[in-house]
Amino acid sequence: MSEQKTNELVRKIFEAYLENKNLRKTPERFAILEEIYSRNDHFDVETLYIHMKNQKYRVSRATVYNTLELLVSCDLVTKHQFGKNMAQFEKSYGYRQHDHVICIECGKVVEFCDPRIHQIQTMVGDLLKFDVKHHSLNLYGFCSDCSMARKVNESAATAAKIVEN
Repeated sequence: MSEQKTNELVRKIFEAYLENKNLRKTPERFAILEEIYSRNDHFDVETLYIHMKNQKYRVSRATVYNTLELLVSCDLVTKHQFGKNMAQFEKSYGYRQHDHVICIECGKVVEFCDPRIHQIQTMVGDLLKFDVKHHSLNLYGFCSDCSMARKVNESAATAAKIVEN
């Protein structure tokens, strides 16, 4: 599906959701939706707010928070808690199931998709007689940049101990 068609569809879904909940359909809410669906990354509230301010949108931080919660409620955005007490978000409509690898040092998030995980999900569902609809898999470790920095720091610490002795 093209990006334009996706954007039109998510806008219609959001409009219907707001109407159903008797909530106002404000230009700010739709601007936030459009901004999210123009991105291809994970983001936190503050990053989205600052980006929108830099693009000259007139939105408050509270509007960004509240709109994100509405978008999560109607399944147009997914909220992740990857640690460090900061929620991250990503668009979710029309996007394939995927999993994440998260760096515990710098917070970098990398998405990956492995069909074997879906096979395991199906097998476990069959075995335990569950109709599994989705899953969440987050792997935590050190990205290559942080691993390299850790090795350099460990080497420097070892060298310093040798010099002390």
